[in-house]
Amino acid sequence: MKTGLLLLLLPPISCSGSEEMTPEKDTATGDITYDFIVDQKGSGDFLSVQEAIDAARSFQQDHQYILVKNGTYQEEIEIPKGKDNLVLIGETKGEVVLTFDNAAEKIDEETGAPFGTSGSASTYIHGEGFVAVNMTFENSAGTEHGPGLAVYVNSDRALFYHCSFLGRQDTFYGNRKRMFLKNCYLEGTVDFIFGPVTAVFENCEIHSYGGTSITAASTESYVDYGLVFRECTLTAESGVKTDLGRPWRPYAAVAYIQCEMGGFIKPAGWNNWGNSDNEQTARFVEYGNTGAGATTTQRVSWSRQLDEDEVGAYETLEVLQSTYAENKVTDNWDPYVLLEDLSELIK
Repeated sequence: MKTGLLLLLLPPISCSGSEEMTPEKDTATGDITYDFIVDQKGSGDFLSVQEAIDAARSFQQDHQYILVKNGTYQEEIEIPKGKDNLVLIGETKGEVVLTFDNAAEKIDEETGAPFGTSGSASTYIHGEGFVAVNMTFENSAGTEHGPGLAVYVNSDRALFYHCSFLGRQDTFYGNRKRMFLKNCYLEGTVDFIFGPVTAVFENCEIHSYGGTSITAASTESYVDYGLVFRECTLTAESGVKTDLGRPWRPYAAVAYIQCEMGGFIKPAGWNNWGNSDNEQTARFVEYGNTGAGATTTQRVSWSRQLDEDEVGAYETLEVLQSTYAENKVTDNWDPYVLLEDLSELIK
């Protein structure tokens, strides 16, 4: 393991009393209802998010809906394998915070050893088809104890809408799965978006607090796409200079498509992580970006500018259509369909 808000507002979500929100019961209208409500003030079914996750049924094909009322929930959270198709919806964007302060160099009291980067997450997501709306995922450890993940996402077809990911080094880790993030905010310092994941970030704000690179992809050689940023806005703290990405593993794949880049992006754009061999294999591409940081005249020679014939391959549905596998299966996953299905809850 390595060491190393342009958000649209949603109105508060209204719902009926918690007595109606049981896994077996829908309202008479037949509309989507919440299976559980979490409210730390005591008006829901559970006081903590983890309690609601634990109560959800395992190995479900249908979605299970959990409404999380406004508040800061200081707890380490795990959506375990088998808790599939869970949908967590925050009452109001920016007012529901899931936070914890694990960090790589802190000592795990159970083992007596440091947590390490992979053990430092505030929220672990393993159940397939996970969905989060209006949620803030935070690692509050800062920089004193090394990397600290806000999320460790190991869920195929994971979808995040109007979510924020707060931290410093290594904020967002995506494993060998497919993910879609729309209208989200991600922040950090060193390599704060990283991993082997195939993920599309659409209309997101990516905010740097300084450090070597924004991304550190470790895409497998047999996978066509890694981190794909579409129509995102790249911002930074005053005085920051950083790269678009560096290859954590040789076949790292990162694409920036029609993004707005501030002048804090270094002119070279990309970093080979001190290993010139990575220049032969890394797949770093750009197309149609704008802003002071998008100037390509001084980009490293081993990155590429896509042409109009190539950029179509980076459309969201093209990127996400097949599973993350050496022998991939094309299932044509369309996250927009799910967003439409959820529209009555998030409108």
